Amino acid sequence: MSNAPILLFTYKRLDTLKQTVDALQKNPLSASSELFVFSDGAKNENDAHLVTEVREYLQQVNGFKSIQYFFSETNKGLAASIISGVSNVLKIHNSVIVLEDDLIVTPNFLAFMNKGLEEYASASKAFSISGYSFDLSPSAKQTDDAYFLNRGWSWGWATWKDRWDNVDWEVKDYHEFEKSPKLKRAFNKGGSDLSSMLQKQMTNNLDSWGIRWVYHQFKVKGLTLYPRFSKVLNIGFDSRATHTTGSATRYVPKLDADLKETFVFPKKIEINEQYQKAFQFKMGIVLRIGSKLASIGKKLLKK
Repeated sequence: MSNAPILLFTYKRLDTLKQTVDALQKNPLSASSELFVFSDGAKNENDAHLVTEVREYLQQVNGFKSIQYFFSETNKGLAASIISGVSNVLKIHNSVIVLEDDLIVTPNFLAFMNKGLEEYASASKAFSISGYSFDLSPSAKQTDDAYFLNRGWSWGWATWKDRWDNVDWEVKDYHEFEKSPKLKRAFNKGGSDLSSMLQKQMTNNLDSWGIRWVYHQFKVKGLTLYPRFSKVLNIGFDSRATHTTGSATRYVPKLDADLKETFVFPKKIEINEQYQKAFQFKMGIVLRIGSKLASIGKKLLKK
């Protein structure tokens, strides 16, 4: 099986982008992987020179089997960029690995993602693969190098064409969902933030591809494969971030230190209850409030 293409979505963060590319180049599989780069257009004149700097840098990047550039003349926004970019690449490939410009990956990130894509290619219940994972204090008894949860994550992820192509991006059944407390409770088992995020999306108070992706996953009862030890670190938590908000403390992972390139994957595609319970606590209302308060406190200290 050939390597899945890598899709890199960028905007105006040259500092973090350089770190993302540098880390990706340290993966042995980069040299045999196709890279598709999507650079969104500037929102305003203030951002225009930053976007230009990003594009000038991108055209000097090497270390991949091939690189194709897609420089938008207009500002699409992240949601539209992701949906159109992934959809177009999946017209010619059966799977994709997706990164944004504020993620640092470990040297075995591509090995984990590609081997996961190969392992579960024909298993439709496996909906996506996440390169990032929370520090959920893995048990020493756990022998597998990965586990399944009921919610996807967008910080370095992968999926297959047949999963992606069936997503209803318009969420046509939202009115039925909105009227059902039972469905909302079930959806929120993936995190206390989910129903409120979907409501914001559907009332034009949020523009997220991710919440629609996760909602579709919920409807089809799909699961996401996570590594025991994270292969991704998000460095986008600062005042210049476009989409990443809140306190970074809750999201600091336990990064993979072994860096092995062979993995033991779960034989059964089912939720790992130990990790699911820990994940739901991480995404529960108590820690969410704590994260918001910590973020507010940091802003007040800067004033």
